[in-house]
Amino acid sequence: MAWPLIKLLPAKTNFRFVAFSKFAAILSVVLVIGSIASVLIPFEGPCGGLNCGVDFKGGTVLDMNRGGQPIDLGALRDTLNDAEGLHDVQVQGDGGKNVEAMIRFETPEGGNPAQKVDEIKTHLSGKFEGAQFTRTEVVGPKVSGELLTGGVMALFFAILLMMVYIWFRFEWQFGVGAALGLLHDVILTFGLFALFNLEFTLTAVAAILTIIGYSMNDTVVVCDRLRENLRKYKKMPLADVIDLSLNETLSRTIMTGITAVGALVGLAVLGGEALFGFSIALIFGIIVGTYSSIYVAAPVILIWGVNRSDADAEIVDMGGFKGKR
Repeated sequence: MAWPLIKLLPAKTNFRFVAFSKFAAILSVVLVIGSIASVLIPFEGPCGGLNCGVDFKGGTVLDMNRGGQPIDLGALRDTLNDAEGLHDVQVQGDGGKNVEAMIRFETPEGGNPAQKVDEIKTHLSGKFEGAQFTRTEVVGPKVSGELLTGGVMALFFAILLMMVYIWFRFEWQFGVGAALGLLHDVILTFGLFALFNLEFTLTAVAAILTIIGYSMNDTVVVCDRLRENLRKYKKMPLADVIDLSLNETLSRTIMTGITAVGALVGLAVLGGEALFGFSIALIFGIIVGTYSSIYVAAPVILIWGVNRSDADAEIVDMGGFKGKR
């Protein structure tokens, strides 16, 4: 028996998506400009407005607990500030009873960084009885800069390769529309991290790459249906063909998105702090990826048009037989 909630989706819709494309274009431009501004301002390296993690900013991260006993964050912060050679010290509790604390500081220069971090652990263990360290990450500034450059390059190469793939599979207009849609999704996701001060790490880059894949999959489905309908309805206005194609793929898009978002909500709630930013970014990316397939990629095809003279019209009967007219 089919899942009852699926029956709530209409079997056939007739939304006029193209009619709202101008409003959507203005909204997208405003959101993209706002996202770029929030990421770049203040103009300070290496991350500007992003809350870069130790992966991209460099430094040391320690997760500390006392076997379930609460930690005095003020005393912990004072102890670290009094330690010789430590700079840019940040202490953050777990938001509840403070049974865990995340410590971040600039890795001391000179000598062996790992040895200095071990000395700091020993110092904290002497000040806080039962102190345990569940995570230790040490990244130097040179390595962090290379990781940031490599992560950004990976994102733009992914978009470029996706555009080339769509270009060869369909037409160049489809490729440009898909690339602009992906760039729109990536910039808005960066804006999300900047706006809500979410930690931007290599995990965030992985989330954005996943968003690119999801958005591209949705765009391919729309483009494939659009190509089929362009062959079937050669005399129908292009705007109507786009509306028809979007309506025919709408139920599939909604169900795929709801399924993915449901799993990610569980991951965000139960996955802990390490996976929270990753999950939120993916949830946001699925929403904007669906939006961009409808209101970024498709309108670009409408603006540039497509070559409809080379495609033969097809006759498709209920039995599945296809023949050329």
